[in-house]
Amino acid sequence: MRLILEDLNLNAAERMLCVEALNAAGSIVEAAQLLGITRHALKRRIIKHRIEWPRPNSTVASDSASVSASAS
Repeated sequence: MRLILEDLNLNAAERMLCVEALNAAGSIVEAAQLLGITRHALKRRIIKHRIEWPRPNSTVASDSASVSASAS
């Protein structure tokens, strides 16, 4: 995967790499492995850059809500 940076802003590049790794991997553990850092280091970067994770997904949330409502 190639990323194209708009400028040489290190914070923006770090944030972009974290977001792309999380999207590609789907989990913090796998994304950290892609980046070659620990899970804890990635978690610190998620907080630092205010990356929303896990991504809000309205279809998954509504599906699981309807399943738990029907099971009651």
